[in-house]
Amino acid sequence: MRVAVTGVSGYVGGRLVPTLLERGHDVLCLVRNPRKLDDRHWRSDPKVEVVADDVSDADQLAAKLKGVEAAYYLIHSMQATGSRYAEEDRRLAETFARAAKAAGVKRIVYLGGLGEMGPNLSEHLSSRREVERVLAEGGVPVTTFRAAMIIGSGSASFEILRYLVERLPIMVTPRWVKTESQPVAISDVLYWLVECLDVPETAGQTLEIGGKDIVQYRELMRIMAEELELGRRIIIPLPVLTPGLSSGWIGLVTPVSYRIARPLAEGLRNRVVVTNDLTQRLMPHETIGVREAIHRALVRVKGNDVPTTWSAAGPVPGDPDWAGGTVFKDQRTIDVGAAPGSVYRAVCRVGGGHGWYSGDILWQIRGWMDKLVGGPGLRRGRRHAEQVGYGEALDFWRVIGVEKDKSLKLLAEMKLPGTATLDFALDPLASGTTRLTMTAMFRPKGIFGLLYWYLVVPFHNIVFGGMLRGIKRAAENPPADASRVKA
Repeated sequence: MRVAVTGVSGYVGGRLVPTLLERGHDVLCLVRNPRKLDDRHWRSDPKVEVVADDVSDADQLAAKLKGVEAAYYLIHSMQATGSRYAEEDRRLAETFARAAKAAGVKRIVYLGGLGEMGPNLSEHLSSRREVERVLAEGGVPVTTFRAAMIIGSGSASFEILRYLVERLPIMVTPRWVKTESQPVAISDVLYWLVECLDVPETAGQTLEIGGKDIVQYRELMRIMAEELELGRRIIIPLPVLTPGLSSGWIGLVTPVSYRIARPLAEGLRNRVVVTNDLTQRLMPHETIGVREAIHRALVRVKGNDVPTTWSAAGPVPGDPDWAGGTVFKDQRTIDVGAAPGSVYRAVCRVGGGHGWYSGDILWQIRGWMDKLVGGPGLRRGRRHAEQVGYGEALDFWRVIGVEKDKSLKLLAEMKLPGTATLDFALDPLASGTTRLTMTAMFRPKGIFGLLYWYLVVPFHNIVFGGMLRGIKRAAENPPADASRVKA
């Protein structure tokens, strides 16, 4: 059938599309910025149509949904809109429900969260339930899936677990590490999301999904440590650690921001397990266990084979408007004895586990400072060691321009008293070498922006000059096996 998918640049949506294609469906991808899908291997499939739509106008959306039989609603604006996410999610769900009804869509499939019921819902889970209600009242039958923690390479829950275990041999934790949950592998989630299209009885149903094992969070930490071949982790639960304090700590230690960590931490306060077998009765499926799910995810991470990541979701700003005001520029050029392709690959290795070629300690300090004031900090992860796509996060930068073997442009997302970009341009020379030009631009906001620029300028030769020299060395002497570069 013809199927529409929203949230296709997000973690689940980006993996759902190829799964739908494997089952023979035609897929309409609704995405704010189609450029974010340019590097997906399925982008050129003739059964895929990509259209730009931010789900803000019901009439325009209805026209695009004409002929669609089923639509997946995978939008969650928490990362994009911060504290206003509940209000924004409700508005978008109302718009989508009206458009689906007007277009004659026969079914909506929605993925929400499994968890507590009653008056003590967390803000995050309350918002998820509100979206369920709004979609159901729109007049189109809705299949609602409520999932426990999703385990898969690149998911926010998985990244939190991995970084906590990797970085902290001794952990002082909240009481919720003793709470039972029923994690589910991303492969199992995708199976049920697609299988429901062939099971008419799932229309209008709320389906709880979880994996094979019911475990405490500290048991997940133990299994993760074993799969990472690390020593035993000492876990000390304390009753005084609230979800707010816990998520603040998670935000400092892991790549996941406080804003994302807070609802995840709140969701772990209560027992999160499947309470009925309706899903298995309607769609029997043998799920995998926690250890196998973690093992598969780590294999993908180590093999530079992470199809989607949590950090790529959300809107991507365009080129900053530099008109008006003071703009500082630091431009440096170096000639590299290698072809543009080799230089481009070396440029694309910046960030992530590889580092920034020079002054890594300065980058790390800046990353910790950014975390302390609520910024993204370093190590938000990446899908591949030396390949980047439009909209991808590289530490506290976002890719806002990419042209293979020609240029890479990054926009700073760290907390700054101004706007900053970092641009790499490659020009082939007649001698077979490549001229690499790196331009850092900064537009300050007020006196603090001016002070910031003059404070960091003395470090530019170490950071930027060293980076250029490091890229030159890497391009002229590429690693024998690029896949071994840490991602």
